[in-house]
Amino acid sequence: MTASLRHLPVPDAPLAAERRRLAALDALEILDTPPEAAYDDIALLAQVACDVPVALVALIDRDRQWFKARAGTTLDAIPRDAAACAHASHDPERVLQVADATRDPRFREHPLVVEPPYMRFYASAPVVTGDGHALGAVCVMDRRVRRLDERQQHALQALARQVALLLELRAHHNRRETDRDHDVRRLMDARDDLQRRNADLKQVALHDELTGLLNRAGLNRLRGKREAMAQLEGGNYVVAVMDLDLFKRINDRHGHLAGDAALQAVARAVSGSIRATDVAVRYGGEEFLLVFPRTPLGKAYEVAERIREAVAACDLPFPLTVSIGLAAGDPKRDTPEAVFERADQALYRAKAAGRNCVAADDTQQV
Repeated sequence: MTASLRHLPVPDAPLAAERRRLAALDALEILDTPPEAAYDDIALLAQVACDVPVALVALIDRDRQWFKARAGTTLDAIPRDAAACAHASHDPERVLQVADATRDPRFREHPLVVEPPYMRFYASAPVVTGDGHALGAVCVMDRRVRRLDERQQHALQALARQVALLLELRAHHNRRETDRDHDVRRLMDARDDLQRRNADLKQVALHDELTGLLNRAGLNRLRGKREAMAQLEGGNYVVAVMDLDLFKRINDRHGHLAGDAALQAVARAVSGSIRATDVAVRYGGEEFLLVFPRTPLGKAYEVAERIREAVAACDLPFPLTVSIGLAAGDPKRDTPEAVFERADQALYRAKAAGRNCVAADDTQQV
């Protein structure tokens, strides 16, 4: 039947108003949705109240009239320019009735009139939303010439109002869903911002502001992490204690800004020499602590020498050197505190040996 549909003229709506009407229809997200009992019931009630074989709940799309609900037919849609209820949508204040479609120039060539089911009578009440958009109609059809009485017209209009109410409820639900989505996105954005701020605060709280290395609080936090301790417990490790040589003299002679520059230069030398799995801490004023997990003493000694040489080669307006003490630890035998103590004693020997050198603890065999 679709191939033989004849096009009928439809009254033109102002373009801007039609755009607004279609936007309101699109916002409902109802087109091509599955059947719903609430709309099916309205089609059934229209069929019974008006005593007709066919009743439809129709919505007028851009190029078609789509039936949200139907009674007495399996028709899903027809082209818009063949849609009878499109005429009703331009006069929303009354029920449109066509007693004999074969005698009405608007409908006598309509496909439902000239082809099965050969409808003669047609009536529709427009579905108009609260903001004035005529989105469709509740339509009834009959094979005999007739008219609706006043009570049937009022029933058809009441059912059209029920459809409008259902659409309003759907629009309200969609707005709530949209608002809820916006709220969820705002909450997620706020959560992400809070997490970023917390991460920044944690970074500040656990890292030395001047050098960017961990501070003592950061070291204590790291020691409380199971995965970090697993690195130490997984094999032999080395602790290095490093101290800037004659740091007080640098501050006294060149000022505290120069002292800060010296500390930053040492931090850069450390960061450029250690692995991602190693730990570097600004432990005190001019004292640094390094931990080399799963590392033999000889390898840690090589890294310490690279750090010492990099510091000595720093381009500063004053000489800068460091002394480093190393101690190896066996997780099955040593506590971290004991290994630190031996590394600290090795540092004292490096200082006593003239500074600017690396000394390794030799009191334990690892």
